[in-house]
Amino acid sequence: MDGKRIELLSPAGDLERLEMALHYGADAVYLAGQQYGMRASAGNFSAEQLCQAVELAHGLGRRVYVTVNTLPREGELAALPAFLEQLADARADGLIIADLGVLALANRHAPKVRKHVSTQFGAVNSAACAMLCDLGASRVVLARELSLEEIAAIRAGAPRTLELEVFVHGAMCVSFSGRCLLSNYLTGRDANRGACAQPCRWKYSLQEETRPGEFFEIGEDGGTYILNARDLCMIEHLPEVIAAGADSLKIEGRMKSAYYAAAATNAYRRALDCALAGETLPTVWRREVDKISHRPYSTGFFFGGQPGQSYSDNMYTSDAEICAVVEGTAENGLYRLTQRNKFSVGDALELLQPAGEPIPFTAGPLYAADGTALESAPHPMMELRMALPGEPDRLAILRRIREE
Repeated sequence: MDGKRIELLSPAGDLERLEMALHYGADAVYLAGQQYGMRASAGNFSAEQLCQAVELAHGLGRRVYVTVNTLPREGELAALPAFLEQLADARADGLIIADLGVLALANRHAPKVRKHVSTQFGAVNSAACAMLCDLGASRVVLARELSLEEIAAIRAGAPRTLELEVFVHGAMCVSFSGRCLLSNYLTGRDANRGACAQPCRWKYSLQEETRPGEFFEIGEDGGTYILNARDLCMIEHLPEVIAAGADSLKIEGRMKSAYYAAAATNAYRRALDCALAGETLPTVWRREVDKISHRPYSTGFFFGGQPGQSYSDNMYTSDAEICAVVEGTAENGLYRLTQRNKFSVGDALELLQPAGEPIPFTAGPLYAADGTALESAPHPMMELRMALPGEPDRLAILRRIREE
């Protein structure tokens, strides 16, 4: 596609997930420090860990963006300048910001760090993008409520120097660009300061005032999870997103597992490379997004209309389950593994790694770290030894495919 460089941006909730995302092909990762991030219950990064993350990413020629995207109240402002200076000292490549006051402070206290305006800001037109560019933003993460046609119009009208970032995969919010007070009303946890309790995922019923204690289903379609948005999946439509003018393709999911970070990044890396080469995406990579934790998929607002809700329940599904991660080679043709979920000798597994398609194989003889033969690996994070197909490198993943 005209040699245009498009960034694949992946979530990193902690150091393990960051390493997985980088290993499986992310050009950049986004993460949070221990303050001012919209995922307060993610692992997040201490000051020391943030420096480690930046050093690791920069050593691979990749980038790290730090979220400073809560809407801070007055009492939270005093500590912000020191935090921004800490991020600048850590050599973060960009700050993701939702609040104009925070943007002004970042310009003052982290002047050399690029400023990305969060989707929380809700930018939906080129005038807003131009204004943000004038205020020092180098990138705007567009609102998720836009169609491809609207994104193309924004690209045509926005300053050419301003980058546009677009979400292409992950959880959707029933509220506009994530600005929601439902959690605050029902639980006292403020979604705009990173503590959302996700009441949109709950099941709701009607109660008639003269019949207390009697709950009635809403509607006749089999469920009352009336606010439970479907997940976004655009893996088959990256050429259209790029053509609309996106400079960065973002995968949601800092709260999700290291396996999710690896497998989602790997699938979208292949899809993006195919899109840029003008090639058709092989079916194997489309199937990969069904092997990670997800709710029913939709294409969001990209093609007009509504993404829809999943009414029947709020459960995640996945066609696969991680079993172990490769830590390196051992002796006698065996590999060192750490267990993540129980598996047994004779199980049908797949080996996932950045090079090549997933490799199906049958789990062969299995050994503990001391050489004791095992029939299964029942203990979380236990160290194992096993022969594997090919020559997998560190962070290759063993997974079990769930039967339908």
